[in-house]
Amino acid sequence: MSATGSSNPEYVNARVSARRATLFDEEDYRKLVRMSPDEITRYMEESTYQGPINRLGSRFSGVDLLEYGLNAGLAETFDELLAWADGRLYEQVARYLRKFDAWNVKTVVRGVYADADTEAVEDDLIHAGEFDDTFLDQLVEAESIEVIVDLLDGTIFGDALAAAAEEYEETGTLVPLENAIDRAYYENLFEGVTSASGAGPESAYAEYLQAEIDFRNARNALRLARSGAEIDPAEYYIEGGALFDPDELSALSRDTEQLVERIRESRYGDELSTALDDLAEADSLIEFEQALDAALLEHARNAAHAHPMSVCPVIAFVLAKEREADNIRAIARGKEAGLDPDDIRAELVVR
Repeated sequence: MSATGSSNPEYVNARVSARRATLFDEEDYRKLVRMSPDEITRYMEESTYQGPINRLGSRFSGVDLLEYGLNAGLAETFDELLAWADGRLYEQVARYLRKFDAWNVKTVVRGVYADADTEAVEDDLIHAGEFDDTFLDQLVEAESIEVIVDLLDGTIFGDALAAAAEEYEETGTLVPLENAIDRAYYENLFEGVTSASGAGPESAYAEYLQAEIDFRNARNALRLARSGAEIDPAEYYIEGGALFDPDELSALSRDTEQLVERIRESRYGDELSTALDDLAEADSLIEFEQALDAALLEHARNAAHAHPMSVCPVIAFVLAKEREADNIRAIARGKEAGLDPDDIRAELVVR
């Protein structure tokens, strides 16, 4: 609808509740893991992805059809969220969905860095943010980081990327650029959000955003520590979280066990006890990041349950829908690669 008029959380969250009931569950994933890619496609035709799969079926097949169908399904679902919302709720949802603009910018930056084929880059785009198809095509066709930076001038990412470009040239790594994209997104997201120290729906949303930033900082710090690069995680700290300060995060990035305990002793500890156990038992960075994703999903659901008349149920649904698409994508790719079903199941995040 629009950012004008009164907010309508009752209506939107009723619609979201109905949509949550259509999300794939553990039984669906158990079935999919036993299927071939073609069988997965047919199964998807009986789900909320029916429209995109049918529309794209004449142009693509196999895993390619699933990839495009999943991304198109996400875009359609999130466009519906915006169509339902009005007033303040619309503004909050629209700002949050700019995460897909951030995703797409990072995707094209990685594509240039890796000299990837434009079709491969296009496969990974999710048309669910504010950037239209024409602008995304321009980004995909960019042949250098400099051109991408120029194209993004005037967007929420422009100034941050321009400032990070010099460091990228010096280090030869994508970390400065990707972190600049994340920082720009979260700074924009927090504009106008009530402090988390208060009470009520606005504060609940601010508290959730703090959790997302805390978990993003933890993930980034661990990636930097495991990369072996001579980069202090404190230099890439994202402001807005509540759990770490830059120096503390830098120290904890070198000790996963202490990092888990720091989260366990925080305000997230009680509600995330199961997820934190998974974090502690993770044997690799991938498993650790999967456990962080599960913890954030759990935190979002708890916030949605506690504040049903806020934007929190919408955000929880967005995260759950993203995770559904990621799980289906992991299953399809794993089946195509001939992975063992147990190995595929290990890549799924189901909460």
